[in-house]
Amino acid sequence: MCARKYRILVVDDEPSVLLTYQMILEQKGYEVFPAPSPEAARNALDGEKFDLLLCDLTLGLKGSGFEVIEHARRCRPGLPSLLLTGYAGKDVSERAQRMGIVILLKPVDIQEFLSIIAAHLSKAPEQKASGQ
Repeated sequence: MCARKYRILVVDDEPSVLLTYQMILEQKGYEVFPAPSPEAARNALDGEKFDLLLCDLTLGLKGSGFEVIEHARRCRPGLPSLLLTGYAGKDVSERAQRMGIVILLKPVDIQEFLSIIAAHLSKAPEQKASGQ
């Protein structure tokens, strides 16, 4: 369990995948905010504070994970972000590297997934769950 409840925004347009990530993270003591679309993610980022953004790359016809992360960086500078994808071609890998984003390949290894999240949270600036 975590010493304090870290707040994680999880963005994925596949309901079963979103629920799976939510269940895994909540079992480890994280407070998870699921967002099924880029719009829901942007609304959450505009109104809440998070310690980590975990975002799928492909969000259907509604946008990409890169767009969500760029929005997050505008309204929450310094928010650690991780990008999930089943395939990271050269263009995606290079863009993520330029932006300083770690890519997690799906299907994720649960232990690696949790380890990378914990490592990013340990570097995250302290943010209070309440207040702006």
